[in-house]
Amino acid sequence: MFYLSKIEHKLPLPPPRLVLPIREAIHMELEKLFLDKVIANLGLCISVYDIISIDGGFIFPGDGAPTYTVVFNLIMFRPFVGEIITARLISSDSNGLQLSLGFFDDIYVPAHHMPYPNHFVEDEQGKRVSFSEESTTNSFRKGVWFWDFNEQEYPIQETDVIKFRVQNVSYPQIPVEQPKESKPFAPMLVTVSILLIIKPLFAFNLFFTFKKRTLNLTQLYKTSL
Repeated sequence: MFYLSKIEHKLPLPPPRLVLPIREAIHMELEKLFLDKVIANLGLCISVYDIISIDGGFIFPGDGAPTYTVVFNLIMFRPFVGEIITARLISSDSNGLQLSLGFFDDIYVPAHHMPYPNHFVEDEQGKRVSFSEESTTNSFRKGVWFWDFNEQEYPIQETDVIKFRVQNVSYPQIPVEQPKESKPFAPMLVTVSILLIIKPLFAFNLFFTFKKRTLNLTQLYKTSL
């Protein structure tokens, strides 16, 4: 999930930074340049881990800032295919779910990777739509997905903890022109399939049952003594 990526970069250092120690100034400029940015095929930059070397400091003609050649390590978030992670739901529409890890939100569960059988209920009309019917349209309609299991309907909600398996990680090219109705451009897309949905009440009951059994075992142990 997290990797160290070694990078070499020619970094112009703005003159106001020159009042600081050189390593501190370069570290601040690297964070400004790379932090929370996606680098194609490397992932999302979480932090500047360390600076390995600093060379140069040349001032080129017509430029008032010294330029350094910096070698450094970045902490990158890049999930691998097959990795299992947990996240929370942040939005739901007719095409699937969008999940979040807190620091990264471009995780998508397409309808064909939802737990099956399932159905989708629109917010406004309250119309129930099955996956086979949903696959015939490309429209985006807000609503709630339900997992149909053992003759029960379980809504997938924002309070649920969703465990998923990574199916694909892609880095789309920046579009020249983007339709107004389309979703915001995401430089890194993670496509996943759902493995498990943990409901808060179920988790509480499981914890309470485990705690109760632990207390019973403790009492039994004390009695045996």
